[in-house]
Amino acid sequence: MSPRAMRMTPTLRYRDPAAAIAWLEAAFGMTPHFVARHEGAVVHAQMRLGESWLFLGPDHADDQYGMHSPLALNGTNQCVCIALEDVDAAAARAMAAGARMIHPPHDTAYGAREFSCADPEGHVWSVGNYWGEP
Repeated sequence: MSPRAMRMTPTLRYRDPAAAIAWLEAAFGMTPHFVARHEGAVVHAQMRLGESWLFLGPDHADDQYGMHSPLALNGTNQCVCIALEDVDAAAARAMAAGARMIHPPHDTAYGAREFSCADPEGHVWSVGNYWGEP
């Protein structure tokens, strides 16, 4: 077996992880890869978007990492970025799913097109056609 390539995976906390899963599917086309439940409640989920992953779990007061939903923090200090081709279609899809538009689709000074929005719990998402430098 060959060694696995390194990967970085963002992890977010939600007060309602089941609703977050449904929203991420509707807004960005993410698919649930694995969802662990305890007594019916989501305790961990792995979402896929292309080759990328997002982990999420429930917000609780005694989180060992001190991670919380933006609803518990009165805001957030992070942003998850998604690179894709059709920015305007992605913005329309996110808005139809109930995203709060922070910055509508626009062209940047560095030649990209992007928008930013917040999900129902306040996590910030930056979506654009900038893939980073090769």
